[in-house]
Amino acid sequence: MSEIILEGRGVTRTFGDLRAVWEVDFQIRKGEILGFIGPNGAGKTTLLHMINNTRPPLTRGEIFFKGQRIDHLKPYQIAELGISRTFQIVKPFPGMTTLENVSIGALFGKDKIRNARQAREKTRSILAKVNLSQWENVPVENLNISEIKRLELARALAMDPELLLLDEVMAGLNPAEIELIMELIIELNREGRTIVVIEHVMKAIMGISQRIMVMHHGEKIAVGTPEEIRNDESVISAYLGERYAKMRRSNA
Repeated sequence: MSEIILEGRGVTRTFGDLRAVWEVDFQIRKGEILGFIGPNGAGKTTLLHMINNTRPPLTRGEIFFKGQRIDHLKPYQIAELGISRTFQIVKPFPGMTTLENVSIGALFGKDKIRNARQAREKTRSILAKVNLSQWENVPVENLNISEIKRLELARALAMDPELLLLDEVMAGLNPAEIELIMELIIELNREGRTIVVIEHVMKAIMGISQRIMVMHHGEKIAVGTPEEIRNDESVISAYLGERYAKMRRSNA
């Protein structure tokens, strides 16, 4: 059994009577790619918010990174421990170039780079990895959706994370662009990074994940390999409706 790098116990976030995330236990193994899937509003992004504390903190529960409780820490402290993420709605710093945007990430990560020149040097190698080198001096306002998605990934990588949280980095991309992002995620994982991926592109999430966790109405309803999840009746019902699930059982 692989070492557990991140663990949540009874993680809950409520907004009044709304159960955004409800009593979720999870474990992320060091070195794996874990997919998060579920319908819109299932609580996936809210769970990422609680892991790196970028929104109001959890209502109750505990989150541990490498054995250290982190749910009370500030986002920058969590980043310095080795956790970084992308956001579903990408908001680059306007009026700055691609290089400048990513360099900011290098100044606030695990490496503790405090020199702007060193940050730029590190950034150039990351831009090469995500195929953005030729856009390093381009204002971010001039980037297209594919380039913006890769910029967001580059900013997260600049923080030198051990655990990388990706929130729909493939949304809005065409099939060829999705394939490139999938290859990049697999390469990053082979380099030793543990990766959590939220994604609605089923071909992608099934193709890159070693395990998948499924959420519905704020609760965890299943965890397993892609094959196990593909054949799980509760997952089929959550995505396609009970009528489809009954039809599938009758035809089995």
